[in-house]
Amino acid sequence: MKHTLLTALLLAPLAALHAADATKPAPKPNILWLVAEDMGVELGCYGTPEVRTPHLDRLASDGVRYTRFYATAPICSPSRSAFQTGMYATSIGAHPQRVAVEDLQPLPPGVRLISEWMHDTGYFTANITKLPPEVGFKGSGKTDWNFQSPAKPFDSGDLRDLKPNQPFFAQLHFHHTHRPFTSPRHADPEKVTLPPYYPDHPVVRADWAAYLDAVSDLDGKIGEVLEFLEDAGLAQSTIVIFFADHGHAHVRGKGYVYEEGLHAPLIIRWPKALHPPADFRSSTVDDRLLEAIDLTATTLSLAGLPKPREMQGRIFLGPHREAPRDYVFAARDRFDESVLHLRSVRDERFRYIRNFMPEKPLMSPHLYKELSYPAWNLIKDLAQKGELPPAQAALAAPHAPAEELYDLETDPHEIHNLAATPDHRATLEKLRAALDRWMEETGDQGRTPESPAIVAKWGGYMREFWDSVEASRQGKGKVSVPWLRNRPASAPQTPKPSK
Repeated sequence: MKHTLLTALLLAPLAALHAADATKPAPKPNILWLVAEDMGVELGCYGTPEVRTPHLDRLASDGVRYTRFYATAPICSPSRSAFQTGMYATSIGAHPQRVAVEDLQPLPPGVRLISEWMHDTGYFTANITKLPPEVGFKGSGKTDWNFQSPAKPFDSGDLRDLKPNQPFFAQLHFHHTHRPFTSPRHADPEKVTLPPYYPDHPVVRADWAAYLDAVSDLDGKIGEVLEFLEDAGLAQSTIVIFFADHGHAHVRGKGYVYEEGLHAPLIIRWPKALHPPADFRSSTVDDRLLEAIDLTATTLSLAGLPKPREMQGRIFLGPHREAPRDYVFAARDRFDESVLHLRSVRDERFRYIRNFMPEKPLMSPHLYKELSYPAWNLIKDLAQKGELPPAQAALAAPHAPAEELYDLETDPHEIHNLAATPDHRATLEKLRAALDRWMEETGDQGRTPESPAIVAKWGGYMREFWDSVEASRQGKGKVSVPWLRNRPASAPQTPKPSK
């Protein structure tokens, strides 16, 4: 009896300590966004040959690979403005590609950067541009948002600041897949598989191979960052999220609301030590329809924050998971000086596109693409000579369809437009109604065109910019960025230009 009593007295403090530990909140996870620029799903784990992506393939095998993750805009600044706030760019007036500093407007009430929400709940925030010398590259640190941002949207830009400042929310943006492609050559242009809407031409093959090489180069940089996490003892406390800002920078990709401009990779690795939520199963593939703004809402939820009332993104992981999407939406408006007005919606099987300016060619004059995309002028030239089949000549046609409908199950490259097919009338009307409803409910500001004065201003801006780029290449001057020239003395942080 005495022995039993003594044992109970000795164990009581340990039991009390265990009970206290059981009620102690679990440590908050570190969250790291790895963001590629201008990159589609051309990875080994997504089935692309002639590309070397062992690190991202391993990340996918250790985590979850999402197959239907979509940007809400096919261009850098509208897309980033969206996923940095969890809002459609069209809802917050951030839908044109690039806004001059004198035209930037504040965000609507209740809308903030994700870094601000995270900071307010105790997270250290970082937009990584500075990495240790052994890592061997710099982050692009893109903040090309189409709105006025805080003077200091992040606490740091140095990767080495993460370990002593946990929990952290950090972003690392990679420029490697953004044009110009300058990565070491590996892919054989003769062995790459070209999409059928491109002419099988040496220029196109070489450009596509160079893009795949850029993806391979990016993968190596991802590997260096993952190794840093391991060496720093952060790998088991950090949720790693890899995704791209929108689709690839090719003729039918960036700037267009086809799959190629919107479909992006998403891979999430959740360390076992952090006890993943019940709905996260490592080494699996997830086919749900997701928008990039959903990643914003989900990241906040994983950090223990309730979703802000105004946020349009949906939580797709964890105990607060919301209903899955039936549709994903996208918008494209002015891209530098090139003005098109495109809206798109897709469901599990079909994509519908509405072109509000069908009188204009899809390949309207655009200095950026004329000077940066080798296939751009080639396709226009071959089409003019009548040397392209219909599927390849469609982009260079003098006019564009007002409506397009594609069966992505039987026509994944969106070549056969079914909009006028009687058998698909019901699908057309369903998706047309869904798009109309989305534009109305989300307050699509792109329905009001920009003034001709703004469009004309951008024509001059882009000519000056590209002339200065060429002069800089010849050693005759510095690059001029005219849309930042009129920055007020009290202006907040301004976006960095995307070349």
